[in-house]
Amino acid sequence: MTKESNSDVIVVGGGVIGLTTAVVLAESGRQVRLWAREPVERTTSAVAGGLWWPYRIEPEALVGAWALVSLAVYEELAARPDETGVRMVEGVHGETTLDALGAWASRVAGLRAATAQEYAGTGLWARLPVIEMPVHLRWLRERFVAAGGTVEERAVTDLSAVDARVVVNCTGLDARDLVPDPSVRPVRGQLVVVENPGVTTWMTSVDHSDATSTYFIPQPGGLILGGTAEEDAWSMTPDPVTAEAIVRRCAAVRPEIAGARVIEHRVGLRPSRPAVRLERERATAGRLLVHNYGHGGAGVTVAWGCAREAAELATG
Repeated sequence: MTKESNSDVIVVGGGVIGLTTAVVLAESGRQVRLWAREPVERTTSAVAGGLWWPYRIEPEALVGAWALVSLAVYEELAARPDETGVRMVEGVHGETTLDALGAWASRVAGLRAATAQEYAGTGLWARLPVIEMPVHLRWLRERFVAAGGTVEERAVTDLSAVDARVVVNCTGLDARDLVPDPSVRPVRGQLVVVENPGVTTWMTSVDHSDATSTYFIPQPGGLILGGTAEEDAWSMTPDPVTAEAIVRRCAAVRPEIAGARVIEHRVGLRPSRPAVRLERERATAGRLLVHNYGHGGAGVTVAWGCAREAAELATG
């Protein structure tokens, strides 16, 4: 190693996956540095809607276990919402039934069929974590630093040049070029944030065969409206026609949304992959490389489960 390296572990990637993994590693007693290309406020994770639910992520058999680990953590963090950004909020997943979900669903307390009063169709009622992502990401960064970790804004163009005994690759969409892994593809999501006209519950209605969906999620900073899932679309510029359609779809469910003042437009590129890559490989000179990327639209949903598994892979 060079004299510059003073870390047991370097985590590359500063989104929710990288930060959570760095926290778990640092709190286990490892000496950890996190290299992030940009501040947490500018990551894809920062613009996410923040509702806990396995969405656009595979393989289901593993995702369920990772998601349940994270659910238990978020339920505890919800006791300090102003600090952690996590709240437990009721809502309905429209056009969804229990028998269409994996075995993990039976372990989500209170998950049940929605009543006619709760949803005008077939749906599932649940009380789930809603994470205010900018607040949560800052909290994760502070927790990491408190555990002895250090954060550096640093772009990585070659994983083999990262000088540490253990390198954990949490680079999301950047893994497409960095690994390189052409199976990582963007799925563009566009959101509209409006002043909340009094909506206290979340709602989703998603057709996985369609590039559009309808959902709204109440957050302290406004009501988040969505959304889109445009495969292989790279544009980070909000499209006004798409934004109008998002508001129109949400207002068809809750008419009061139609007149809400628009606060912000957001675009994020979900790092999609046929399956999450969570594995280790021996690199040159005895170095260990752990991959933890490809979480699609469910990074925050599986963050703690994947982080704990990545930390285990980073030992030995």
